[in-house]
Amino acid sequence: MKQYPQQLCLALLLAALALFSFSGCTTSTAPSVDQSGLPPVSAFAGDLQDIELPSELEWDRDKSMAIKTESFNGGIWEYTGRVEPLSLKDYMIGGMRNNKWKLVGESTSHDIMLAFIKPSKTCMMVISESKLGKTRLTLYVTIDRSAAAGLNPFGESVNK
Repeated sequence: MKQYPQQLCLALLLAALALFSFSGCTTSTAPSVDQSGLPPVSAFAGDLQDIELPSELEWDRDKSMAIKTESFNGGIWEYTGRVEPLSLKDYMIGGMRNNKWKLVGESTSHDIMLAFIKPSKTCMMVISESKLGKTRLTLYVTIDRSAAAGLNPFGESVNK
């Protein structure tokens, strides 16, 4: 049996959770997410205009991936930079709150894991120290576009 990387398994789990747990719970529209593979021009993760990042972090294209379908957007974005892990944690929590994300979980051991939600969106982040004194931030983001549009995963209206 082939073993899959832990990040891929986690991303698939998040995608499944987002599709089933948020279906039909909102009527707002999701932002357009461009997954062209280009690094962000501003201080935002990918093209997600509601996840702010400090300018000290650099995008790692080789360790990032995205998916875009008619009903779902998401991906894994990895950034590294010379920042203190606890300082980065405080920055991310403040930025997410300012952009109306709700902190729903936090776990700290060697790494720091934070979980945030918005209607039809989830964002889990892991902050860890990498080699050479750099800090790594990995974002696992899911956006259920069908739920945001008032549709179930099959494209049928849930507002009857």
